[in-house]
Amino acid sequence: MRAVSRNSSIGRAFAVAIVVSGVIFAAGCPNKIPNYPYKDEPDPRSQEVRLGVGDSIAINVWENPNLSTEATIRPDGTITMPLVGDLKAAGETPTTLKGKIKTQLANFVKLSPGSGTDLITVAVKSYKSYRFTIQGEVGRQGVFTSDTYVTVSEALALAGGLSRFAKRSGILVTRRDPKSGQQRQIPLDYDSLASGKRPDMNIYVLAGDTIWVP
Repeated sequence: MRAVSRNSSIGRAFAVAIVVSGVIFAAGCPNKIPNYPYKDEPDPRSQEVRLGVGDSIAINVWENPNLSTEATIRPDGTITMPLVGDLKAAGETPTTLKGKIKTQLANFVKLSPGSGTDLITVAVKSYKSYRFTIQGEVGRQGVFTSDTYVTVSEALALAGGLSRFAKRSGILVTRRDPKSGQQRQIPLDYDSLASGKRPDMNIYVLAGDTIWVP
């Protein structure tokens, strides 16, 4: 019985030594900060709004009140305008949409010679298409929206922050390139982000982004 008791004590001591060694090793090996060109990611505040499903716009045609209208972009990405009918609006900016409206109206009404698109105005009444998804180890998963553009840290705060099980160094933002249509992943380290040590890492969330917290 003494031999068995002695062996059990040795086993417990060995197990404790392994755990302590693991903690010391982990403490000596800090998370590797991702090497990514965060400064190359776009800042939506410096760009014209790109319209999407759910956005409401007001279209005014100078001296043509019968053609002026307000519309909400439908799930198929279109709006309906007098004379013109259905017109694709999702993915357009107010400026490019004005150009499309002018081209379509020219088939029905005579615009002043030499007049530009200034005779047509497109104003954004409400911007509802700014939506992004947060999944994984956060307080509240789901699709989120905001009246103003938010950074990654602000978006995570909207989701209730990270859970205690979250892998803080493994956060990924999945983003679709508007030109190529290809998706790319942007790696983030939460501690560097939240502490302010890497302000370049606190990028702005774009419409359609998905933030994954493992």
